[in-house]
Amino acid sequence: MEIKAGPLLQTIDFPSDLRKLKKDDLQQVCNELRQFIIDSVSVNGGHFGASLGVVELTVALHYVFNTPDDNLVWDVGHQAYGHKILTGRRNVFHTNRKYNGISGFPKRSESVYDAFGVGHSSTSISAALGMSIAAKLNGDVNKQHVAIIGDGAMTAGLPFEALQHAGTSGADMLIILNDNNMSIDPNVGSLKEYLTDITTSKTYNKVRDDVWNMIGKLPGGRFHQKMASKIEAGLKGVVSKTSNLFEGLGLRYFGQVDGHNVLKLVETLRDLQKIKGPKLLHINTIKGKGYELAEQDQTLWHAPGLFDKVTGKINKVVYDSPQPPKYQDVFGKSIIELANKNKKIMAVTPAMPSGCSLKFMMAEMPDRAFDVGICEQHAVTLSAGLAVEGMKVFCNIYSSFMQRAYDQVVHDVAIQKLPVIFCLDRAGLVGDDGPTHHGVYDIAYMRCIPNMIISAPMNEKELRDLMYTAQLDDMDLPIVIRYPRGEGVMPEWQTPFEKMEIGKGQLVQDGEDIAILSIGHPGNFVIQACQKLKEQGIQPAHYNMRFVKPLDEEIMHEVGRQFKQVITIEDGTIVGGFGSACLEFFSLHHYTPTVTMLGIPDRLVEHGKPSELHKECGYDTDAVVEKVKYLLSKTLTHSTF
Repeated sequence: MEIKAGPLLQTIDFPSDLRKLKKDDLQQVCNELRQFIIDSVSVNGGHFGASLGVVELTVALHYVFNTPDDNLVWDVGHQAYGHKILTGRRNVFHTNRKYNGISGFPKRSESVYDAFGVGHSSTSISAALGMSIAAKLNGDVNKQHVAIIGDGAMTAGLPFEALQHAGTSGADMLIILNDNNMSIDPNVGSLKEYLTDITTSKTYNKVRDDVWNMIGKLPGGRFHQKMASKIEAGLKGVVSKTSNLFEGLGLRYFGQVDGHNVLKLVETLRDLQKIKGPKLLHINTIKGKGYELAEQDQTLWHAPGLFDKVTGKINKVVYDSPQPPKYQDVFGKSIIELANKNKKIMAVTPAMPSGCSLKFMMAEMPDRAFDVGICEQHAVTLSAGLAVEGMKVFCNIYSSFMQRAYDQVVHDVAIQKLPVIFCLDRAGLVGDDGPTHHGVYDIAYMRCIPNMIISAPMNEKELRDLMYTAQLDDMDLPIVIRYPRGEGVMPEWQTPFEKMEIGKGQLVQDGEDIAILSIGHPGNFVIQACQKLKEQGIQPAHYNMRFVKPLDEEIMHEVGRQFKQVITIEDGTIVGGFGSACLEFFSLHHYTPTVTMLGIPDRLVEHGKPSELHKECGYDTDAVVEKVKYLLSKTLTHSTF
């Protein structure tokens, strides 16, 4: 649904139009931009609170800087809706995150105003620093580079690696620390406390501003930078309990500034343009600013879905009968059941307790479940350390985020054969967030690691049984349990726990025409496809393999001996994935069936509803039916000659 913009916003197609306005008009632009975002997200969906929190900052940045010649690098990108609306995409914003529509994140191929493609947190400072260094080498001395990063993203290691380089590089760049005390869930850790301390040091900030204004009025105008630095350092030593971390790393620190005062932001940004070298501006904002409910519950309104903007009622589908739960909730409630029985069970997640449903255990057992912030590497090695002392650790990380901790998986877990339980949430095609969030590579990158068990449940019962099996005392190797985002297939899912034999699959349906080997949730597509095929007189055999590593060798030998045509299906990349594992087995044992692999093709898959993407990639129920019929008809044709 296309949304009508306010009178001033209608005149802004690009930032060059914004820069034609008077400063006094900017507050109205902010009001209209905020309302446009509320109107759009309420009827079209998307991320909500983050963009509302940076409306004034977005307007000020595009008003002061000469974009797209100057580079703005948004960290993560949840907050970039206002940026997109002001940079030529207002009239297509209703397609945001929809199939064949614009991306929910900044994307270089989409607009010259998107200086760097993002989606995962904590990359902006490194990227902007690289741009700044390259611009200097290229002689672009007037080109400016701005990294906008949230306090949640600052908890990762990458920003600190970038900061220590930036501080010694002499690069002419500006880092804006958007401090709202939130990522998706509330921020955790000592950095949060540190930022709160320097943010709330009113004495320091007031004296700093008073001295700045006083010296600025002296003859000669702007005060000497060296003298200013000495005065500022002295003030900090008197009124601040701690030295400034950022200045200790070699950056000029400015702040804290009200991030919702657009005129003050414009004035501050213009002043900072004149100061060379690496510098950091610390602003304070409220996530969800301008929509009261979003301000009050920032986690719920991070991405609330469709809602009534007047009443705030979030639209939920009402069903006449019990519906399957989300896999995430099955995990979240099952781990509490298991932890009540096994006191050695602990759980770790990097900043996703709500998304992965670990929040239930954190509330009930706060000393045994941890949110470590946006720190995937730390989450893995912390889990390894807990495992060394005999703990049964469930390390729950989104599949696409696990890529960030690959070295720790290899070095700290697999080499030491520590039985860490990796629950890879959001495995497969996640939908509207697109290629930065699709969890399509984990089978391939985990399968090549020695000592690693890789499994995927077809339904809720199998998820519970895998979790139960993984925490037993005789499990002495790390195990991956991967499962998709969203609903399963079993309304009555709270089945008794049963031990699952490692490396053992299941014959779901016997048949003689063709064999279909599935891993994980797509096995449900195969069940539906087999029913349709049976109605047409076709008898496929369906094997739910459950494990990619180790494969069920008994099933694999059976299939290799009995079938000329084999289909593999997975919700991961077919390059190096489950299908590749089957091909390797058949080749090693000199079986020669024709193997057709269904799954994620060797290309980036854009955003859309999961059902739309399954169809596009050719492994939904209808695609399985058509592929079986095609292969059998082809076999029949060849046998005729």
